Amino acid sequence: MGRIALVTGGSRGIGAAISKQLQAAGYTVAANYAGNDDAAAAFTAETGIKTYKWNVADYEASAAGIAKVEADLGPIDIVVANAGITRDAPFHKMTPEQWHQVIDTNLTGVFNTVHPIWPGMRERKFGRVIVISSINGQKGQFAQVNYAATKAGDLGIVKSLAQEGARAGITANAICPGYIATEMVMAVPEKVRESIIAQIPAGRLGEPEEIARCVAFLASDDSGFINGSTISANGAQFFV
Repeated sequence: MGRIALVTGGSRGIGAAISKQLQAAGYTVAANYAGNDDAAAAFTAETGIKTYKWNVADYEASAAGIAKVEADLGPIDIVVANAGITRDAPFHKMTPEQWHQVIDTNLTGVFNTVHPIWPGMRERKFGRVIVISSINGQKGQFAQVNYAATKAGDLGIVKSLAQEGARAGITANAICPGYIATEMVMAVPEKVRESIIAQIPAGRLGEPEEIARCVAFLASDDSGFINGSTISANGAQFFV
């Protein structure tokens, strides 16, 4: 296939599943990560996927990291903006630092990731931009004003990029996962996890691979007429 894919936050959790799925689909994959060197090294040893370290909240670091990926592998055709953090607190207790940390990574980080890649996609008349949003960006969530704001903003980015990129053969779409069986979710106390599952009509958590398969479809040629859309993968927990 010969196409190059970049996955931010691509060495752990949902991001790791996405990286592996895209590799299995025939893409050459680069996985960005922010700080866990041991996990990144283990991921590369397991998969052969190259990992690249930078903070998506920093534009210059992102641009330099993307330039390194393209120098090593070639022009990026598919970008999956998956990197994200949480700094949860009820709004009356949320600090400006908690607000800005999440905004800088989850919202500005999407700009910092896509913006350096966008001109090349326009020149080559092909691109796939896939942003991993969240169910909580669609419905809101207690103690996540910062996180929900970023994930809702990500949907606005996708809808706008879709209109700008369509004539250049670029699609931009989002995926809103519900509760997925990542290490973070599985680490919560069992009673809390059971209360989460009780809210999901499907009666279970999603699997990272289920989100990854959505990404692989949106990255493919088969999805060329799907643009500015959101896939809600939440086990019927919430409808838009």
